[in-house]
Amino acid sequence: MDVFMQAAIDEAQLGREEGGIPIGSVLVHNNQIIGRGHNRRVQKGSAILHGEMDALENAGRQPAGVYREATLYTTLSPCPMCSGAILLYGIKRVIVGENQTFMGEEALLKKSGVDVQVLHNDNCVKMMRDFIQDSPELWNEDIGV
Repeated sequence: MDVFMQAAIDEAQLGREEGGIPIGSVLVHNNQIIGRGHNRRVQKGSAILHGEMDALENAGRQPAGVYREATLYTTLSPCPMCSGAILLYGIKRVIVGENQTFMGEEALLKKSGVDVQVLHNDNCVKMMRDFIQDSPELWNEDIGV
């Protein structure tokens, strides 16, 4: 497995251990992780700290060229909010662990010129299925249902 997707999975598992939602993400530039994060809506009482948003926040301010050259790895298909951030910052490549438990805005990203690759990672699928089964109300809150 790709070391960067494993880093995103590690972030997701950390989020679950903290009592949150197991979605993790890393932002990679020049083969280095420059930002990592996990969904921390529960832990921080936040309305917006999805895994991708947390990774972007933790990357800090970057010159625009860095985002255009970066790849975002995420364990789950990006929601509309996170997809908007991907487009806003001009990230051109997104590697998704899985999109079976949730299909985000992949079509919008692709239509906007983003290279989206879905790995269909069994670990990511199991992690989300287990979480959704154990905490359906929290999952529904996270996706705005």
